[in-house]
Amino acid sequence: MGNYRHRIADALLDRKLESAGAVVIEGAKWCGKTSTAEQKAQSTVFLSDTSHTDYLQMAELNAALVLEGATPRLLDEWQLAPKLWDAVRHAVDQRQEMGQFIMTGSAVPANLDKIRHTGTGRMAWLTMRPMSLWESGDSSGKVSLKALFEGAEQIGEAGEELELEHVAYLTCRGGWPMVTHLRQDAAADVAFNYLDGVIHSDVQRVDGVSRDADRVKRLLKIYARAQGTQTTLAKLLKDMQENDLSCSENTLLSYLSALRKIFVIEDMTAWNPNLRSRTAVRTASTRYFVDPSIATASLGLGSKDLINDLNTFGLLFETLCIRDLRVYAQAVNGEVYHYRDKNGLECDAVVHLRNGQYGLVEIKLGGERLIEEGASSLRTLAEKIDTTKMPKPSFLAILTATGQYAYTRPDGVHVIPVYMLKD
Repeated sequence: MGNYRHRIADALLDRKLESAGAVVIEGAKWCGKTSTAEQKAQSTVFLSDTSHTDYLQMAELNAALVLEGATPRLLDEWQLAPKLWDAVRHAVDQRQEMGQFIMTGSAVPANLDKIRHTGTGRMAWLTMRPMSLWESGDSSGKVSLKALFEGAEQIGEAGEELELEHVAYLTCRGGWPMVTHLRQDAAADVAFNYLDGVIHSDVQRVDGVSRDADRVKRLLKIYARAQGTQTTLAKLLKDMQENDLSCSENTLLSYLSALRKIFVIEDMTAWNPNLRSRTAVRTASTRYFVDPSIATASLGLGSKDLINDLNTFGLLFETLCIRDLRVYAQAVNGEVYHYRDKNGLECDAVVHLRNGQYGLVEIKLGGERLIEEGASSLRTLAEKIDTTKMPKPSFLAILTATGQYAYTRPDGVHVIPVYMLKD
C-alpha cells in the first residue's frame, strides 16, 4: 500500500531537535531508526562502515573532529565509540544551539562505564517502535486519537472492511519497515529472521553475559503464551521448570532485563486512578512484546493458525493494538497503562496524557457479544472514578479487528476498527 514512512517518528524527531542539543534514538532492531534520522540529517557518520575505519580511530583519539560537519549531524552506531557521548555533550555546551546531533545505535546499548556525564539537559531521548498500521499504510486513519481527546463526542466513518484473515496476517507480519515492500510469504518470514537474530546474537551481546540460545528461545515461547496477562515471575519460573528449564529467579530476571534492553519485550505498568470507593488495584505489569509478530514467531504460528485458534488470536491482536496505541499516544504526549482491580474489573488500555486527560480502551476481535461486554466494562470503570479528584474520561472506546464502520453507540462508547485509527 505504498512506501513506508515513520510519519509519527518524523514529527517527534522534529520536536525533539527544536528542544535539545542532541537527540538519541533508541528502539527495536529493524524499526527504521537510521533511515528516519537520515531524512533529517545534513551530514552523516556511519561508525559501522568498515570502509571508514578511520572514524573509529578518530573517535578514540580526538572525538571532537568526528563531530565537525553540517547539522543536524547523524552519528550512527555511536555506541561503538562511547567517547562520542561526552564529546557531544561538550559540543552542545559550547555551541549553545539546538538540533546539533542525532545519535542512533543498534539494539545493543553502549557501555555506560566509558561515559562520564549523563547528558541531562542536553540530550533528548526518542523511542522508536515498529510501525503502526497507519504508518505502514494498512489503516485508513479516518479516526484520530487526538480528535477523541479534543472532544469528538460522535464519530461515524465508513471504510473498507478488512477480512479477519488479513488482520491475522498483519498480526504475524508485524510493523517492520521492510515488510511493506515484500510479498506476503516473504514478509511473514521477517519476524522469524528477527527472532533468530535476537536469540543467537543480540541477547548474547547486550551486557557481556553469555546466555544459552535454546533457553532464550524457549523462554520467549513461554513469554508469548503470557501475552496480555499479568503472569507473575513465579508463574514464569514454574512454566520454565515444566519445560525442563529450571533456573533461579535471578537468572530469569537477568534474561528478562536483557530482552527489555534490546526492546524485545515492553511490559505495561498499572494505572492507579482515584476511585469513589476503596478498591484494591492490582499493580502487576501486563506482559507484552514490542510487536505481535515476535510473539507469533516465538510460538511458530502463522495467520491460518490464528484463524483456527481465536482465543490465541484475541491475545495477539491485543498486542497489535497496544503497539499502535503506544505509537499514537507518544505523538500526543501520552503513555499507555492497564487497569485491573481485586474484583476482576479490567481495562485493556488507559491512554493517559501529560496534561491529565485520559481515555479508556477495551480491545475485542469483534462481534456483538464481545463489544457489549467491552462497553459494559468501560462504563463500570468510568462510574467508579472519583471525578471530584480527577477529570472524567475524555472518551470510552473499543478497538476491534472487524467492521466496516467506526461509530458511537447510544451509551457514548466509540467502536473503532483498529485499521481506521491514527494518531
